[in-house]
Amino acid sequence: MEQLTLFEMPEMTQEFADKANYIVERFSADGFCCEDARQALEKKYEPILEITNKFDRRSVSYQLSKKDALHSWLKYKEGFSADLVNTLLDDMDVRIGDTVMDPFMGSGTTALVCQMRGIHTIGYDIMPLSEIAIKAKVNVMRYDIEEIKRMTDTFTSLVMPKDYLGKTPYITITDTAYPELNEKFIQYAKEWIFQSDYSNEAKNLFTLCMINSLERCSYTSKSGQYLSWDSRSKKVFNANVARKKAGRKLLPKHYCREVIGNIREAVQEELEHVLSDIKMIQSNGYMESSANICFKQSSALFELPQVQSESITGVITSPPYCNRYDYTRTYALELVYLGSGEENIKEMRQALLSCTVENKSKVEALKEYYEKTGALDRFHYIYDAIKTNAAFQEIITAMERRKSNGDLNNKGVLRMVEGYFTELAFIYAELYRICKKGAFVAFVNDNVRYGGEVIPVDYLSTSFAEQFGFTPVKVFCLKQQKGNSSQQMKKYGRVPLRKSITIWKK
Repeated sequence: MEQLTLFEMPEMTQEFADKANYIVERFSADGFCCEDARQALEKKYEPILEITNKFDRRSVSYQLSKKDALHSWLKYKEGFSADLVNTLLDDMDVRIGDTVMDPFMGSGTTALVCQMRGIHTIGYDIMPLSEIAIKAKVNVMRYDIEEIKRMTDTFTSLVMPKDYLGKTPYITITDTAYPELNEKFIQYAKEWIFQSDYSNEAKNLFTLCMINSLERCSYTSKSGQYLSWDSRSKKVFNANVARKKAGRKLLPKHYCREVIGNIREAVQEELEHVLSDIKMIQSNGYMESSANICFKQSSALFELPQVQSESITGVITSPPYCNRYDYTRTYALELVYLGSGEENIKEMRQALLSCTVENKSKVEALKEYYEKTGALDRFHYIYDAIKTNAAFQEIITAMERRKSNGDLNNKGVLRMVEGYFTELAFIYAELYRICKKGAFVAFVNDNVRYGGEVIPVDYLSTSFAEQFGFTPVKVFCLKQQKGNSSQQMKKYGRVPLRKSITIWKK
């Protein structure tokens, strides 16, 4: 395969030639911990670091997809744009009939873009939202427009009996999330669509429109690590009553949105939006692609080892970031609507890539899995490589020192960081095995900082990938960097953190 245009060393303009602002000078605040191994990585991979305006924050997030037909059907803030996938596919030289892997499929952007180009995809995600969204999007050429119109019209005129007693279920973290009328109508509409005689494809599309509407019709908003609550909710009201009795400070006034949406109107808007997209796409005469999307609601950790060696032409993905964001909490409304209960969500939280302080180690589970499948030697090969990675061990030692010094605001951060990179390393190793020679791998991720310690996710991941056989090709760094938590900046000062797309080749 010829060297790709995007991955060649460009003629750098002065605006982007100066890398000084993107290279970390001090990894450990106040020189508290050893940083030699991290500095060595910074020096080693600096030649392949490229500060680029080819990509920006919008392309590596959901922002560019907000107005895209099809890709905007699921409001999934953690996704990336179709433009990014198209650019990477072009420069990876992936062709019709090839197969691309996305181990963290999310809203299915990689899969949908690939399918439109005649490229097969294989992917996984633990969140059930992914399956709903991907099924809905894949069927875009198969929808009966008249059926969707009838469903929309019937829903719009749906009358809930005044004596209806049902209401949508809650779990602890979603209790009283909706105004009374909304909580009743959500359940009534769910029962209506379930009992209807519409096709399974139409019912799934309705479900997608409903879960897309829940947040704006609730007293909650997604706020990174948790759900943020509106002061008008019963939950906040009751909490303030208890605080007042105990002589504690009341929770501050906070509105998630000026007006809490009406669920009927919100779902109707969503149905009309997707119907408009379906009409446009079908009328433009797009041929239904013969390319397959093989999706499984499962963990890539335990699925990748089953994939045939040297069967994948490329990888485009973005794992959950090492930022303590808990998707089982921020998407709790949607998960509960889809039938998840308290225990199921706790299990889901543990099954996700370790990016929350509640995650427990998966090492023993991985060892048992590899042993059960007759691949224990491979487990030891991967795990030994992880244990001998100097930068990773330096980071773990630094986290332990920071924990002992009281610099981590949660003791679970150490376990999270160790689990996160251990699990990703297993994924990198399996991706190398299943990729064909010449295949390119693209990972979108952000660097992080905890307790005054910078963790170079891009370079650490690249060093793991290199250990398993990949050749590092490029680390694209977005011109816009991100900051640190206000607590860290106040205590240790600000260190700009790279937002990167790492490119490796087999």
